[in-house]
Amino acid sequence: MPDRRPPVELSPPPAPLLRALNPAMRLLLGLPLPGPLRGPLPGRRMVLRFTGRRTGRRYAVPVTAHPAGDGIASLTAAGWRLNFRGGHEVEVLHRGRVRPMRGELVEDPATVGEVYVRRIEAMGVRRAQRELGLRINVERVPTVEEMAEASERQGLSVIMLRDVHDGPAR
Repeated sequence: MPDRRPPVELSPPPAPLLRALNPAMRLLLGLPLPGPLRGPLPGRRMVLRFTGRRTGRRYAVPVTAHPAGDGIASLTAAGWRLNFRGGHEVEVLHRGRVRPMRGELVEDPATVGEVYVRRIEAMGVRRAQRELGLRINVERVPTVEEMAEASERQGLSVIMLRDVHDGPAR
């Protein structure tokens, strides 16, 4: 019987685990630890601080930081991402410093697919599954087309973050 699962599916950590870990991550990433005590965590993680557009609620969301040209990207399918449609101001706590940035939500499936495939290639499939909250059901890096289909089906998107003085996010 052929496998009928899609090539890529969302596989986020359980909500209770995130509720327990996120406050600890916000605290840890905000501590001014000396270089040797930091390890790789602050370089790979960041906290996005922003205000919800409709609710006015303040968010402080720990996410994985991904290099993206002259900025940083967050890859997510979480509902809070919609606050970044059309661009939105955000404070980014990354590598021990807070920077005012502008985030722009990228939802175009082809573009999202390309970004995800580049990150999966750079990280390796095993690590990418864990850090991106994905289940990859093929024995290889998914194609851009497979990732674009997953983007349409499951709301995968990219938030491009640029320093506010650098102009609009691309």
